[in-house]
Amino acid sequence: MAALKVTRVLQHIAKHGRRAQSTAPHTATASSSHSGFSFELSEQQKEFQATARKFAREEIVPVAAQYDKTGEYPVPIIKRAWELGLMNGHIPEHCGGLNLGIFDSCLITEEIAYGCTGIQTAIEANSLGQMPVIIAGNQAQQKKYLGRMTEEPLMCAYCVTEPGAGSDVAGLKTRAEKKGDEYIINGQKMWITNGGKANWYFLLARTSSDSKASTGKAFTGFIVEADSPGVQIGRKELNMGQRCSDTRGIVFEDVRVPAENVLIGEGAGFKIAMGAFDKTRPPVAAGAVGLAQRALDEATKYSLERRTFGKVLAEHQAVSFMLAEMAMKVELARMGYQRAAWEVDSGKRNTYFASIAKAFAGDIANQVASDAVQVFGGNGFNSDYPVEKLMRDAKIYQIYEGTAQIQRLIVAREHFNRFKE
Repeated sequence: MAALKVTRVLQHIAKHGRRAQSTAPHTATASSSHSGFSFELSEQQKEFQATARKFAREEIVPVAAQYDKTGEYPVPIIKRAWELGLMNGHIPEHCGGLNLGIFDSCLITEEIAYGCTGIQTAIEANSLGQMPVIIAGNQAQQKKYLGRMTEEPLMCAYCVTEPGAGSDVAGLKTRAEKKGDEYIINGQKMWITNGGKANWYFLLARTSSDSKASTGKAFTGFIVEADSPGVQIGRKELNMGQRCSDTRGIVFEDVRVPAENVLIGEGAGFKIAMGAFDKTRPPVAAGAVGLAQRALDEATKYSLERRTFGKVLAEHQAVSFMLAEMAMKVELARMGYQRAAWEVDSGKRNTYFASIAKAFAGDIANQVASDAVQVFGGNGFNSDYPVEKLMRDAKIYQIYEGTAQIQRLIVAREHFNRFKE
């Protein structure tokens, strides 16, 4: 009952207390003594943040190490997050969702990632799987596939990457051939988060028979029911970090998908798949910041307790300077994801800022986690302490949803386009 009460409160705040689409740090009103931007969160944003923070620190932190050791999918935690309204918040109101902006989602994501990024990734994968339907689905598609996720804690997945094509989307081999009112899909996907737990997938497949067709015309986006005949789910992969999230390969063998499950139309898939990243990369960056903040907090706490050479670690300048550098990186990465989220919530094309945020936050998560291990010394290398898990978990932030190198390609392209304007 308490969980339901909190959810109702959040729904009330989201429906009645937000401006337009509840997004970024608000612009000061005419009656305010401030002008321009304000870094003060709105009251409903503080509510979201406080609820997510309490949930992460009281319910996720105590069980994170155990889930990491077993690799078990965190079903009880996911159900609890769903009850509290801390997942699927971006689903439109006409589907029963809160219709939150990306900024609000990022605030929630950072707090959950503080507790465990494996759990956060399992939850956040829903956002990536749903986003193509949110930005390109018709009302019937949205009602059917997004609506069901507000009725029970279901998962979905984004099926694009293949064994031989990750960043090189043009190299995708999965094909969809139209026969009557259906498409027959054959191919293989790999590294699919929530692959074995999803109720449905967003899937990108080649529909053009012209081998020279551009990526902007060759691919089509589909919604595929996970229990469709011909869908073969592979084994759960044992990854270096974020081990409780579910990552698998999926084979599609003569899978029949009704034409009504095509998003927009043939040839629109690549634009839809890539367009989702403008909205999902800021939350990924927020997750990286959550991990980095946890690493900084753990290292700071340890430095104030551990004594060497007659004084606590924090009193050694070498350590204090390291912690200062870590704090600077965390704060700047946080501002990066907030700017990217504010841009897209303001209706602007945020590709440039989304890639900057994702690349920078992914890099600093790795740097700060590594530095935290260093502060802990030999203890940091041991699994009895939390920072070795943080270091393992951090690496994927430089890989999934576009590698650190791909982000730099995007930033360079966008930078030169801006320079030429």
